[in-house]
Amino acid sequence: MIEPTLALQTAIRAALIATPAVAALVEPANIRAGSTRPGDTPCIIMANGTTALHGHDYTAQRAAWVNLDLHIWTLDAGEDAAKEIAFAVSNALDKRLRVEGGYCDHFRVTNAIYPRDPDPAYGHGVLSVEALIRWLV
Repeated sequence: MIEPTLALQTAIRAALIATPAVAALVEPANIRAGSTRPGDTPCIIMANGTTALHGHDYTAQRAAWVNLDLHIWTLDAGEDAAKEIAFAVSNALDKRLRVEGGYCDHFRVTNAIYPRDPDPAYGHGVLSVEALIRWLV
């Protein structure tokens, strides 16, 4: 298994690309990991990931809590467009995630905020998620 934050990012991206409601609003190439305001919009950028290793569960299992922010960006479409994408993303992630090489035992969207960008042309939303990832060693 790859590092838990990367595994979660990969699973989230796969789920979003496979969801027609999200694909209708955001091009698959614009769903990615990163840390800056995008050049191409609308987009979903996964950033601010943290991994808290939970240690040994049973003999050959390891577990970690993973937290991640999904930044939704729009340009010249307003804050309502960012909220529409965030809602589609929340619905797309309201199911069991498949993590390559491991298991996602817990997943939920914990928070949604819509901060104002200094440039009023941008719409911005942030969905925070948490997951408990487990894998065998």
